[in-house]
Amino acid sequence: MFFIKQFIYAFLSTAGFSVFFKIPRDSVIKSSFCGAIGWVIYVFSVDFFSSSITGTLLAAITVGLLGEFLAKRYKKPATIFTIPGIIPLVPGAGMYYTMLAVIDKDFGSAAELGTEAIFIAVAIAIGIIVSSSFSRALTRQKFRKV
Repeated sequence: MFFIKQFIYAFLSTAGFSVFFKIPRDSVIKSSFCGAIGWVIYVFSVDFFSSSITGTLLAAITVGLLGEFLAKRYKKPATIFTIPGIIPLVPGAGMYYTMLAVIDKDFGSAAELGTEAIFIAVAIAIGIIVSSSFSRALTRQKFRKV
């Protein structure tokens, strides 16, 4: 039941950002599905590995691969599916708490929280790059065989 709730919440938040980013109407549900799957992978990975950075990396790779698959399937740019799909993974709360710790002059906590937020952001970028590179490598292999 917990994962179903997480899926629904992530689906709705991604749908909201898809509308905000003016994604084509026929792709809103698909990009929302991509974000929801990514979030469920994140929640599961954080429970399994006890690391939000590892969970974010795995979720970003999943969102990227799913976005690339949907882009090829529906003949649309992959960014339509990946950009709204990574929104649930963005470390907004981590950056907020980092700034709050700086304001409270708790620099040790600010450094710890800020470092984790930066690593999460880097994990998102690496996940998208890895999935995009993997997709392009598969496409090249496909054309070489033909």
